[in-house]
Amino acid sequence: MSVSVEPTDSASVNPPVSATAKRAGGESAGEVLRPHAEDAFAAELAALAAQDDRPRPARWRLSPWAVAMYLQGGTLPDGTVITPKYVGPRRLVEVAVTTLATDRALLLLGVPGTAKTWVSEHLAAAVSGDSTLLVQGTAGTPEEAIRYGWNYAELLAHGPSRAALVPSPVMRAMAEGMTARVEELTRIPADVQDTLITILSEKTLPIPELGSEVQAVRGFNLIATANDRDRGVNELSSALRRRFNTVVLPLPESADAEVDIVSRRVDQLGRSLDLPAAPDGIDEIRRVVTVFRELRDGVTADGRTKLKSPSGTLSTAEAISVVTNGLALAAHFGDGVLRAGDVAAGILGAVVRDPAADRVIWQEYLEAVVRERDGWKDFYRACREVSS
Repeated sequence: MSVSVEPTDSASVNPPVSATAKRAGGESAGEVLRPHAEDAFAAELAALAAQDDRPRPARWRLSPWAVAMYLQGGTLPDGTVITPKYVGPRRLVEVAVTTLATDRALLLLGVPGTAKTWVSEHLAAAVSGDSTLLVQGTAGTPEEAIRYGWNYAELLAHGPSRAALVPSPVMRAMAEGMTARVEELTRIPADVQDTLITILSEKTLPIPELGSEVQAVRGFNLIATANDRDRGVNELSSALRRRFNTVVLPLPESADAEVDIVSRRVDQLGRSLDLPAAPDGIDEIRRVVTVFRELRDGVTADGRTKLKSPSGTLSTAEAISVVTNGLALAAHFGDGVLRAGDVAAGILGAVVRDPAADRVIWQEYLEAVVRERDGWKDFYRACREVSS
């Protein structure tokens, strides 16, 4: 016997674009600090849907081609500009999207800061129109977060019943034919991870307490993310790994590509936080990116000087955070122009995670590289000031 699962927020298989406003208690997307992707980019998704005449898998909002365009950007025939959400190899995006159109789940793998969560959210938004069916993986994530839980007051009063069952995001996605997300899969205990095996292989979730099951309907799939640096924390079993197609998201290939990514995200975050645009901020962004890339790679950009790498990841996401914080400093405590002094403290905090070892590495980099670099004197002075 199968059991139907009603969504807890009364969303239909194709929830309206204003679903976030409902969940937030009526607030508009403009009032929410961090709107979900389907709300922040609702106009782009609607424009793509209106002009998308390609075949769509069951219950998909867009065709695979349109989903890929939504992620990587482009211009529609009517002139509508779709902004890029992910700047990286197009083939990786195509493989990820195609995987979701099959019966295989998708695992996004990469070092911290390679936009795994960002890509996961935007894929779910474009495919299902709802990116909120999310399980956040931690060391304490219980089995109920993936399967289902119980309303214990109802359970004690009336025993196991459909009314007492509390569906997980994964169960809801199965019943509604939507895309579920599991973040930081390798942080979840191994026995809880393996709860996914039956779901992904048999496309069913048994409910032995009710003598029934939930069977996934067409359109259901799952996106998981995992961190390269978490290997060995809770390694995926071979049985579970076989249920995924793995796409490895790389770090940006070039400094120009990383500068473009950081600039775009800082601009988006700045608008959401009502920060003024920083004139000529691109110069400081390029400096931050250069410092991060050189320390991350263990060699200067010209290949002439070998460097020691600090313990931190120095990811693109951290560069975005450093520049955004610098922009806030410039706006609230400066003249609105992003300068070296605005980003210096943020860089120090990102690089020096281990006060003993990392501080030595940073000081050597300052004296051997930054001090000697043409046009970086102001940056050197600002970094020395915050490092002393």
